[in-house]
Amino acid sequence: MSVTDILMITATALSPLIAVQVTRYLDDRNEVRGRKLLIFKTLMATRAYTLAPVHVEALNRIDLEFSSKRKQEKDVLDVWQQYLDHLGNKTMQIDAWAEKRVDLLVDLLHAMAHALGYDFNKTQIKNGTYAPIAHGRIEEEQEKVRQFTIELLEGKRVLPIYVTNMPNQNESGQS
Repeated sequence: MSVTDILMITATALSPLIAVQVTRYLDDRNEVRGRKLLIFKTLMATRAYTLAPVHVEALNRIDLEFSSKRKQEKDVLDVWQQYLDHLGNKTMQIDAWAEKRVDLLVDLLHAMAHALGYDFNKTQIKNGTYAPIAHGRIEEEQEKVRQFTIELLEGKRVLPIYVTNMPNQNESGQS
């Protein structure tokens, strides 16, 4: 048996193993990218509704899925830390805090877009969202209902009750 024959037999025997390993590697890589894309797409879709539970969940998954070993992903993690620090800042005036929050979210989404190969500019990210006025009004109304209910249950508010159309005793069959 020649060296060529041995190499041919070895290549034939190892080919399926190599193919399986390459397939697993590619599947794992695609799964990791898919999780990053899910976070990015969720944040993009909910950027006008930052209190939405799926938005908050996606933010909290950034540290799990993005790696500081890759430059572009490290940039995402750095901007995420700035945004997270800002979210916990209670010293700023609310209007200034809200404006900076939007800017930092745009920076985060821009860094994620860049890391994932999307070509969005910051203006697109900031202004390219549809948020009906009615959604904001509904959220405000729901918040008022929640606050009223809490105050009612805590005894800080009373529920006015007015009796109308009191049945007359004669009409109800009593004498």
